[in-house]
Amino acid sequence: MFIFEKRTQIPVVIKNRNPKLASYILSQYGGPDGELGAALRYLSQRFAQKDKRAIALLTDVGTEELGHLEMIGSIVSQLTTGEGARSFDRYGVGDYYIDHANAVYPASASGVPFTAAYIQSKADPIADLMEDLAAEQKARATYDNILRMCDDPDVANVIKFLREREVVHFQRFGEVLDILQEKIC
Repeated sequence: MFIFEKRTQIPVVIKNRNPKLASYILSQYGGPDGELGAALRYLSQRFAQKDKRAIALLTDVGTEELGHLEMIGSIVSQLTTGEGARSFDRYGVGDYYIDHANAVYPASASGVPFTAAYIQSKADPIADLMEDLAAEQKARATYDNILRMCDDPDVANVIKFLREREVVHFQRFGEVLDILQEKIC
């Protein structure tokens, strides 16, 4: 099926601890425009596609999004490792600590747990690809928002990489959309 290398696309090595920053980045783990929703969306949509290029792209991008989920989880974990209840409280995220301690839990930055309602699979190739284009732009915008809140260069470098991948995914979905629309005409 796949060959798995036990390393992320780029190294995730965070030196400083910051539970507040982790709470923002958590949105890309399990928030409405995060990596978990993207992976599930694309890996679900692929089953209704008829075009082999679209199936391959949805499989590849969906699998890559799982790798991004691992990277986001690593950032959040490294930002909170060794931090206790008082630290979370000092950073204003004590309520997260009460429910999850240092665990990486799929939720938005505002604390709303992940829900399958974040994803869409319509079995219409054009509608699904339009959804995917929008999803990639929303993920990019979320990464832009995180970068505006982030003053840690170790974190920012990984976020910039992930943001760039959202742009590439948007471009690839656009290319396949053009091919499918040509077939319809």
